[in-house]
Amino acid sequence: MAETEELLVVTYRGIFQEVEEALGIYSDSYREESAVLFLDGSDALGRKIEAGRPILLETSSGKVVVAAKISEEPHPGIAFMPRSPWSASLLPAEVGEGGLLQLKRFRARASPAGEAVTTIEEIGERIRVF
Repeated sequence: MAETEELLVVTYRGIFQEVEEALGIYSDSYREESAVLFLDGSDALGRKIEAGRPILLETSSGKVVVAAKISEEPHPGIAFMPRSPWSASLLPAEVGEGGLLQLKRFRARASPAGEAVTTIEEIGERIRVF
């Protein structure tokens, strides 16, 4: 898979993430459970992405840096990401033709990042700009 090819990102809600959210969305543990992208091994290799390293995700609606995780089960072309402020940063402002399904899956470019994982405070600042 070429580095410029987009991945289909499917969002989900996880139980560990919910536990951490209840403890506080500004905690490191909430970020560790929420600011991640699970990639297929071949997709990661083709993009020179390593497990645990920061990756830049970009859509036409925004960009965010999250941590890479490599899935044990193959799912080429498809990545999984918890529903969170990080995934919401990549969604369009308006629900389009895809309706609610568009809020559960979207296409994004993924590449190694030369910066740290985006903090929730940074995401909050971006929202306040509008």
